[in-house]
Parts: sequence; C-alpha cells; structure tokens
Amino acid sequence: MQFGVLSIVPPLVTIVLALVLKNVFISLLIGIFLACLILCGGNPFVALNDTFYGVVDTFASSGNTIVLLSMLFIGALIHMIEVSGGIEGFVDIMVKKRGIIKSKKAAALFTWLLGIFVFTSGSLSCMVTGSVSRPLNDSMKVSHEKAAFLVHTTSTPWCVLFPLSGWLASMTGYLTSGGVAEDAAISTLIASIPLNFYCIIAVVFALLSCLLPLDFGPMKKAELRVDTTGELDDPTRPVSGGAAVSSAPASGMKPRAANMLVPMGVMIGTILAVLTVTGNGNPTAGSGMQALLWGCVISLFTIAIMCAVEGLYKLDDLIGEIMKGMGSMLPIFFVLLLGFTMGTLVKSLDTGNYLSSIFMQFLSPALLPLLTFIIAMLLSFSTGTSMGTMAIMATIALPMAINMGVSVPLVAGAMFGGSIFGDHSSPISDTTIMSCATTGCDIIAHVRTQMPYVACFAGVSMVLYVIMGFVM
Repeated sequence: MQFGVLSIVPPLVTIVLALVLKNVFISLLIGIFLACLILCGGNPFVALNDTFYGVVDTFASSGNTIVLLSMLFIGALIHMIEVSGGIEGFVDIMVKKRGIIKSKKAAALFTWLLGIFVFTSGSLSCMVTGSVSRPLNDSMKVSHEKAAFLVHTTSTPWCVLFPLSGWLASMTGYLTSGGVAEDAAISTLIASIPLNFYCIIAVVFALLSCLLPLDFGPMKKAELRVDTTGELDDPTRPVSGGAAVSSAPASGMKPRAANMLVPMGVMIGTILAVLTVTGNGNPTAGSGMQALLWGCVISLFTIAIMCAVEGLYKLDDLIGEIMKGMGSMLPIFFVLLLGFTMGTLVKSLDTGNYLSSIFMQFLSPALLPLLTFIIAMLLSFSTGTSMGTMAIMATIALPMAINMGVSVPLVAGAMFGGSIFGDHSSPISDTTIMSCATTGCDIIAHVRTQMPYVACFAGVSMVLYVIMGFVM
C-alpha cells in the first residue's frame, strides 16, 4: 500500500517535536502513534494498541535486543568502575601522577584517537570511546557537548572510511544490490572511499578541532562556558535524556586504576576474540553484535569479581550496585527502544521510496551525485538510520548511475556519505543516543551544538559533488 505524503508525517513530526519540546522520549512516542494511525487506516484505538505492540515487537530482532541489553550492561559497568575507585585511579595516573594527559587539548586528542582505533562498529565505538575517555575529558574540563561530538564523529563516519569490519560486507552487498558486478564490488567500494566527502571532512575537522581553535556557534559557547564557569553542561537547560548519571566512589574507597583498565581491557580483548572466532579466524568478518554482547557481559563479570576479591562489597551489595548502574541507563534504554520501533514503522510506511520518487524526477546526469547525497541526507535524518538508507538508495541511485553513464564510485560515495549524515545528526539515531549516554551529554544539547558543524560539512560536500558530477 502506498501512503504518499502521509509517509513523511511521522518522522517529520518526530524531528520537529524533538527540537521544539526538547524531549526525545515524548517526540518518539507521538511519532510512533502517528505512524501506527496511518498504517491502520485512521482508527485511534487500533493505533494505540499497535503502538504498544510495535514496541514489544522491537525485541523480535536479536540485533535490537543485543544493543538494548548492552546499554544496560554498559551502565552497570561504568557505575561499578566509578564506585570502586577505577575512574579516580585512572585520572590520577593519566593526569596527576604520570601527567600523560596534561591539558584539555590532550584529552580531546586522546578521545579522537581512541575513536579511530575502535573502527569495527559505530555503536561499539560510541560505547567504548565515550566510556573510556569521559573521566579524562571531565577532569580536563572538555565540555560534554564537545566530547559527544568527538565520540560521535569518530564512530560511523570513520567506520565507512575504514570498513575492515562487518561494514565491508554490508557496503559491498548494497553495491551489488544496485547492479554493480560482484567481482567489481570491492574495487568500486575502495574507489568510493576518497569520494565520500562528508565523512572525510567530518573526521578531519574533528581532529583539527582538537588541536586548533576552530570551534564556532553553540559549540564555541559551550567550550567558553566550561572554561569560565567549569560547568560541563549548560545549567539552564533541562535534561531531555542522554546524560548518564555519574556515581561517586564509595566512602573511603581508594583510587584503583586497575578497576578501570582491567575490565576495559577485557572488554576490548573479548570483542576482538569473539570477532575472530565468529569470523573463522578473520575478525573483520565476525559478528559485531555477538562481540558487543559478550564484551559487555565478560567485562561486567570481571569488575564484579575484582570488587568481591578486593572485599569492596558483599554479594548482596554488589548485586544492588550492578542493578543501580543498569537503572541509570533506563532513560536511554527506552529512548533507544522507541527509536528502533520508529525505524521499523517508517520502513513499513515506505517513506524512503516516496522521498526518492519525488526528488529523482528532477534529474540531469551531472547532478545525480548531488541529488543522491541530498536524498540520502533527508532520508537518513528522518529515519535516524544509515544502513536502511543505504539499502534503499542503492537500488535507486546506482542503477541510474550505470544506465546514465555517471561514475558509480562517485554516486556510491555520495550515497554512503549522505546516509551517514542522518546517523551523525538525527536526534533519533542510535549512535546519537549512545554518544550522549557514554559522554554524559544531553541529547538535544548535542544535536544543537553539532548541527552547525554537520550542516557545514554537508554544504561543502554538496559543492564538491556538483563539481565532480561535471568533471567525472
């Protein structure tokens, strides 16, 4: 069934409400109800029932369930590291005793480098990079807005530029689904990487912003605020979800850097091991979801054992602290749950194909890369998903590029970059939510301070696609 212009109403209303009400939870809930109302034919009672069961059905996806459970485990892990003195001990070593991180600039650069190192998954990158770098950024007074930007920008934008992971299989699969020959898919993907202007500009700018005074707009104000007042968050803005609650070490607890370094090391080691096993010896072909779940579980088990051995907590108290840590992530858990539900409903509404059919009417061969980028941007921003956008755009833009004689790598680069735009900027994107959860940044504050940056990245990319569309 074709829903036409109605198919864009739920995601559009969700985006607008999120920016106006500054409450992502309510915005998503209303958007889900509107989508169900359209899908059921306008019966509000049926739509209300479908809204509830739509949320329940989200757990039918093992990938969604793993990500949601991992959020709870991450919350428990971070809490246990904090209350056992791990955060304080790590900061003591990096800042006070060894002086490895001596400045705000060094803390920001460390965050960028860590994000580059964790390249196998955007979600994994947000979780690991945000969790590990947060104590350093907080101690060096890097605003939560800037930290969230660095964590977010080195996640999926970097994953598609360095796709030595599950992204490699996915991206080549999208290319072949769009008509690229199987034996040419890898070479086409490699050729598209230097033409993915949005992601290249974003990652490079993030690095330069760590080293040079390049911040502008709301981000500059956030950095000035923390420099002058020490406030890591804007105290005048209500929290809309995203800022994880920080826990102080238990009374009399000694700083123990090992209580952070060991479980984090176990997490990274477990993830690499699971990727290698599930990939039959090739970690780049492994299951990212399984690796994420096992990494979280084993690292949480490790810090629990360490706390028990060190005599920090009795068994009942230990379980209570773990549950408390999980509870701190419940607001993020539900926002992410609703985000997954919204993505499924938007797919049922066929919003992507409707938007594509409108914009593809006004086309000349040289402008195909530009229009592909713009449509992918709008679609990914409305849905908050990059993978779904790539899947839709590949079957539309790539056949047109082949038939019209336009450079396929150029159109593919535009498609991949435009798809990442929404993942990088939308308030309903899962990486947006996870970047905020691990850095302690409010979701709306992150979107508001990052939006001028991503808009500039996109604007420059559009100009480049116009030029390259006529040149290539």
